[in-house]
Amino acid sequence: MKINVQTLLLLLTVSFVWLAQPALAQTVTSSQRPTDSVKTDSRILYHDGPVMVGSSNVYLIWYGCWDNNCGLVGDVGTQSIVSDFAVSVGSSPYFQVLAGYPNWYGQGPSGALLFGGSVVDRYSHGFELTASDMQGIVADQINNFGLPPDPAGIYVVLASADVSSPTTGFCVASAQPHHGLGFANGSRFRYAFVGNPTRCPSVGAPQFFANGTLLPTPNGSLAADAMANTLAHVLSTTITNPDGTGWFDRYGLQNADKCDGQFGPTYSAGNGARANLRLGQRDYLIQQNWINDRKGHCAMNTSL
Repeated sequence: MKINVQTLLLLLTVSFVWLAQPALAQTVTSSQRPTDSVKTDSRILYHDGPVMVGSSNVYLIWYGCWDNNCGLVGDVGTQSIVSDFAVSVGSSPYFQVLAGYPNWYGQGPSGALLFGGSVVDRYSHGFELTASDMQGIVADQINNFGLPPDPAGIYVVLASADVSSPTTGFCVASAQPHHGLGFANGSRFRYAFVGNPTRCPSVGAPQFFANGTLLPTPNGSLAADAMANTLAHVLSTTITNPDGTGWFDRYGLQNADKCDGQFGPTYSAGNGARANLRLGQRDYLIQQNWINDRKGHCAMNTSL
C-alpha cells in the first residue's frame, strides 16, 4: 500500500498529539489570585473545553496523620466536619450555581455532588507534595483498589498540618487552590488539593482573623471550617474548568477564583461565629461563587 506525503504527515501529527496528551494534562492547575490591578468583575468566558456534566462524585484522601494521637497536626473531628460538608453541599442551592456552566453542546453540571467515600494515606509521598506527588497519591489508590476508577470523580487530597506544598501554591498568599489531571491504568482522573490552614493560619484562613486575633469559627475548628471553604472553592473550579480549557475570564480567573474572600451577608452561628450557609446540622462560612448570567456577580445562589 502506498502512502503519500500528506497522509504520512497527518499520521505523524495525530500520533504526536496522542502521545503528548498525558504530559500536557499533568500541567493543568488553577489560576492565580487576582491582584489589585485585575478587575474580577470582568465577564467569564467559555473556551470550548470539557465541563464535568451531570453529577460528580467526590472522593476524599486524608493524607498524613489523621487520628486523635496526632495533636495539632490532624484529628478525626476535622475529618468529620469536612466530610459532613462534602456529603451535604451537593444538595444545596449553593452548588446549583454550577449548573450555569454548560459545555459546547449545552450540557452542564447538574449541581449534584455524590460522596464516593474516603481513605487515609499515611505519608506515602513524604511531607512536601508537588503536583506529581498528588497525582501519584490518587493513582496509587486507584491502582491498589483503595478507590474506584471514576471518570465522573474528583479525588481530593486533604493534608494534615505537617504537610506542605509550596510548588502548587499552598500557603502562598497569591495562589488559588490547586487542581489538575492525572493518569492511572491508562485512564485520566481529576484531582484537587486542600491544604491544612493551621500550617499558615493568616494565609490559609484570613476570614477567621481580625487584627491578628483569631475569631470564633462556625464549628469551633479553624482547620475544618477553613478546609470546608477551600473544598467548596476547588470543587467549583474543577467541575467548570477540569482540563484548563473550560470556563475562566480574560485574566485566567475561574468562577470561584473571582469571588475569593467574598462571603456576602452573614448570620451568627450558635457560638457567635459568622456563618452564611447551613447544611444539615452544621453552619459554615463559605465564599460566594460567580453567577454566570448576563452581568455576572458573586452570590451564594442564583436567586441573589
